[in-house]
Amino acid sequence: MVDAPDIDELVGVEEPSFRHVLSCVFGIQEHESRTYLVLLDNPGSTVAELAEDLDRDRSNVNRSLTTLLDKRLVERERRLLDPGGYVYQYTATPLPEAKELMHHTLDEWVAQVHDAIDEFQP
Repeated sequence: MVDAPDIDELVGVEEPSFRHVLSCVFGIQEHESRTYLVLLDNPGSTVAELAEDLDRDRSNVNRSLTTLLDKRLVERERRLLDPGGYVYQYTATPLPEAKELMHHTLDEWVAQVHDAIDEFQP
């Protein structure tokens, strides 16, 4: 399993892609960033629909969605089915909100780095 890219990888890239920045800022893996971007274009998708769109196993998509829910990049809604039962539908956090969250997360990290620099005593 490949680890999520970290900030060191982001700092060294002259023109990072949005997907790469998303992965680095939130500490998520590339396939999770891809899941978010697919959901932007397909709001209200089910796990089965996402698995097909992403060409991934449903269990892997479920894990990606759990991570994205934890990072507040995805919302989940339960829809009742006519014959009974229910299905979860997922929608990406709107891009403007996600960008704001990215800025906030990155600003917090930068503040921590500045504090570490200021507090350093040899």
